[in-house]
Amino acid sequence: MSGLFIKLILAHLAGDFLFQPSKWIENRNKKKFKSPYLYAHILVHSGLLLLVLQFDFSYWLGLVSIIISHYIIDLTKSSMEGKIDSRLLFFADQILHLLVIAGVVYYYHPFEIDISLWFSTKNLLLLTFLLFITFVSSTFIKLLISPWRKENDSSNRAGKYIGMLERLFVFFFILLNYWEGIGFLLAAKSVFRFGDLSNTKDRERTEYILIGTLLSFGLAMVSAVAYKYLIGLDLHPN
Repeated sequence: MSGLFIKLILAHLAGDFLFQPSKWIENRNKKKFKSPYLYAHILVHSGLLLLVLQFDFSYWLGLVSIIISHYIIDLTKSSMEGKIDSRLLFFADQILHLLVIAGVVYYYHPFEIDISLWFSTKNLLLLTFLLFITFVSSTFIKLLISPWRKENDSSNRAGKYIGMLERLFVFFFILLNYWEGIGFLLAAKSVFRFGDLSNTKDRERTEYILIGTLLSFGLAMVSAVAYKYLIGLDLHPN
């Protein structure tokens, strides 16, 4: 990995997250290009870039490109606030910044990306299992525990994503042979998830949550063991 890339990423993360108070962002979103904090933010980024590059002005073209593009991207993001979902704007903003940094690094240190590696059999196998333990398992578990679900119990999107995250944690814990992590994860969930049921007499809801949790952990564990077994085989591209 290029040292230049690491330096530029460090400057970007520090400038966007460490040295940019919420007050600056709020003022920038209200006043757009008239906000003094927008220019303060750009000055902070400029200083950080110079600092990580140790004032090496042989990179002046890349520095200017990053600073100007950062100003344009941030100004555009502020102009779109309230018109587009803020989460979408945030990720689009960060992706554009990273693409500019990658372009600057490529200009000074050309690199190649071997797309064929992304489609190797082992990578596709991992992607298949990740898809299964997230979205596929969510549907599978929802169908299996539907007999315990009450008619007026609305679907909880947060619960769906919590389940996906816990299965991902279990999956990678097993790949790392850190089985103890599963115990800690289950204990933590028991405290936060079952605590509100300790004083209730709703046995069906308790069973609903317990069965869902056991299915979620079980599917993740079986998937991880199966993946470790298959990855150890001599997999052929076809």
